[in-house]
Amino acid sequence: MDTLSYKTKTISAKGIERKWFIVDAEDMVLGRMSSVISRVLQGKHKPAYTANIDNGDHVIVINAEKVKLTGDKWDQKQYITYSGYTGGQKSKTAKQVRASKPEHIIEKAVKGMLPRTKLGRQMYMKLHVFAGPEHTHAAQKPETLKF
Repeated sequence: MDTLSYKTKTISAKGIERKWFIVDAEDMVLGRMSSVISRVLQGKHKPAYTANIDNGDHVIVINAEKVKLTGDKWDQKQYITYSGYTGGQKSKTAKQVRASKPEHIIEKAVKGMLPRTKLGRQMYMKLHVFAGPEHTHAAQKPETLKF
């Protein structure tokens, strides 16, 4: 039998090239969009994906206020916060959150799909969400992310 030698390529933190992608959230379903964004933040779209290294790219999301939720989720989905004090639990519907801070809906959805580790927190720092069509990262020349 002929023996073939395969070498697994692993990358180091020095050899990482990060790209910038832009996503227009207008008329996109929240969960489907968030799962693609989380894969890009983790670097799973690259052939040299390594689980113990933050190999992901930066993602800019614009028009966060125009994202879609299916069914009756605008009225039924609850965002719960808790201060730690007695009686300090508050909840808002998705419609109320969209009215006050629309970026929070996308940030919370993507953060829930990332690992709950130090590495996951580093990946989350590469997400940039804006409510309107303008963003402050034009100097990075972001590419459009295909879905």
